[in-house]
Amino acid sequence: MNKNNHPHTSPTGENAGPESHSRRQFLKIFGAGAATTAVALTGCTPKKETAAVEEYRRQVEPPTGQMTYRTSPTSGDRVSLLGYGMMRLPSKTENKDDYDQEMINRQVDYAIEHGVNYFDTSPVYCQGKSEYHTGIALHRHKRSEYFVATKLSNFHPDSQTREASIAMYRQSMKNLQVDYIDYYLLHSIGGGGMEAFSARYINNGMLDFLIAERAAGRIRNLGFSYHGDIAVFDHLLSLHDRYRWDFVQIELNYLDWDYANEINDRNTDARYLYAELQKRGIPAVIMEPLLGGRLANLPQYLATELKQRDPERSVASWAFRYAGTPEGVLTVLSGMTYMEHLKDNLLSYCPLKPLTAEEQEYLHADVARRIVGLENIPCNDCKYCMPCPYGIDIPAIFVHYNKCKNEGTLPTDPTAADYWRMRHRYLIGLDRSVPRLRQASHCIGCGQCEPHCPQNIRIPHELHKIDAFVEQLRRSSPHDKPQ
Repeated sequence: MNKNNHPHTSPTGENAGPESHSRRQFLKIFGAGAATTAVALTGCTPKKETAAVEEYRRQVEPPTGQMTYRTSPTSGDRVSLLGYGMMRLPSKTENKDDYDQEMINRQVDYAIEHGVNYFDTSPVYCQGKSEYHTGIALHRHKRSEYFVATKLSNFHPDSQTREASIAMYRQSMKNLQVDYIDYYLLHSIGGGGMEAFSARYINNGMLDFLIAERAAGRIRNLGFSYHGDIAVFDHLLSLHDRYRWDFVQIELNYLDWDYANEINDRNTDARYLYAELQKRGIPAVIMEPLLGGRLANLPQYLATELKQRDPERSVASWAFRYAGTPEGVLTVLSGMTYMEHLKDNLLSYCPLKPLTAEEQEYLHADVARRIVGLENIPCNDCKYCMPCPYGIDIPAIFVHYNKCKNEGTLPTDPTAADYWRMRHRYLIGLDRSVPRLRQASHCIGCGQCEPHCPQNIRIPHELHKIDAFVEQLRRSSPHDKPQ
């Protein structure tokens, strides 16, 4: 197959219906993206929707036929700037593993109708079910309407033999119901350093196998996603003339641009990663534009500032426009669990209004600097650390802690006037979001989770710190009642 002759088309359609009020009027009243920022992007499903959510759904409809596209310099593919990350699929019930195929189909249909044509998944996403559900949703469309990306996610030693890795690759095609893969990645190189990279891709001959598969046309574009040891990233780029990487997936957002190393001393600033790709003419696929939702759920004072600068746009849209502005970016991935996620992101890219140099500098020098000062746990809720062999819900524990820290409601000062109220809310909120048997107190420090974390978080260390903090709160005098 000649990979340059892949006739993908951009879907078109009509708007769903007239708006009873202008988008400008709605956003001035409720704040741009009220539904996404206040409800959907928190990852929570409210039992009863607020009036703002209902208003958002009824009145803010993304336009069709307005998607911004980028053309890959390596393949000629015309790719939608918004890519659909199939990492966090909607569920039918409170059981997050009970995935709602009907809703997945609806959201994929809506995305394609509005011009999205890049869908990213992996054999390990959604407890191993993402490729299967993605394949069902996409197979209902013409193969020329979408690009599908997946990965060789052979993290476990048992999956690193040549036979097991090839079986994983072929199972991906079966699950996705395709006979070729548009974008195939070596998944999360850098984690574990050169030793892990060699075990997963070199010693077993898998990299040579995948290059042969590309030559045969069963892989159209070959690349890798990077987290962790920069030496591995630099090594692979130094061999670009040999391997001819078609694309590389990196984490890029306005916090990681200059402060990735300050957030976690084992991460690499996006400024360096992007520049190295640009030197070689390799297009960048962007992951974590919102840092797992952290850049959508900013402290209130920062969110208010962004609203004042542009009342018509959501807090999240600043991060998406930032990630999409560099010309070397091919597509920006977003894990869009709810229709509100999808609609708000479509508004950012249909079409893209690039950030000005002044706006980028404001995000770099002002907003990002203040976020770094919050000293949150850099968890993106990707769930790579799951399942924990002892049943601990690691991401949920970190998300709850970060949320309270961002909101300024973390009960740290017993002398503060509202300490007991914040203590009560923290403990109640923790028990509601994480059952007692899945909380940090059950961590034995086995460390099985840590090698899988793309952010290189020292997970047992952080869990033990939170456990000590929670235990201190629980031991507070039961006679002290919240006001």
